[in-house]
Amino acid sequence: MTQPDTGARESSGREQDSRAAWDAGPLASQAESGSREPQPAAGTAGEPHPTGGGDLPPGQYIPRTLPVLHYGPVPPFNPQTWDLRIFGATESGAEARLSWSDVGALPVGDVTADFHCVTKFTVPGICWSGVLAADLLCDFPPAATVTHVMIWADFGYSANVRIADFAAEDTILATHRDREPLTPEHGFPLRLIVPSLYAWKSVKWVRAIEYMTVDRRGFWEERGYHNVADPWREQRYSYQELDGEGPAL
Repeated sequence: MTQPDTGARESSGREQDSRAAWDAGPLASQAESGSREPQPAAGTAGEPHPTGGGDLPPGQYIPRTLPVLHYGPVPPFNPQTWDLRIFGATESGAEARLSWSDVGALPVGDVTADFHCVTKFTVPGICWSGVLAADLLCDFPPAATVTHVMIWADFGYSANVRIADFAAEDTILATHRDREPLTPEHGFPLRLIVPSLYAWKSVKWVRAIEYMTVDRRGFWEERGYHNVADPWREQRYSYQELDGEGPAL
């Protein structure tokens, strides 16, 4: 698979907060407490959850806190060298590179949504703040023929989403969670959040956005996860895919 020169993988574990790196950027950082192992709590599939956000998707439960799950190490952050690439089938044909200061100057939006992990936990009502994907698409438009977006992060991790999912009003490139800056283990400094899909599509440590005219599988999609990842249809694994739901493995 061709990768951009910056691109993340998801792993499990806890890392130390990089306060100095945040202080050098456009936002101030605070340390965040670690996570516990997920434990069943109030709310099971088909039952309303305590915050009143509606039913849980099939097979999901509510944990005590937001677990930390990713593949690979947490990448370091240098605000002087960090950038966000927007490339591929852009409307103009040109690639864009945004510095950390450029991202900090973009309009800020908020999204409150449930967070569904394929490992079967759902955290209800998280408030994410950052750059709405719809606003980014307006500022850096894709070509009319674009059907999918590949999200790249450090160490070559990637996840593909349909352009309609990326453009949804609740999709956001988050810098904050519940009014606090993201911590490194939860995707600092920039994390994609796609509430309508399982959370492996919500890529941590985003470094590049590739507009595509043909679908390609990302990191986990090549390794047996469902290409679409709709939690309400329990699209967890590639063997569940119907014709037209993904490119050949």
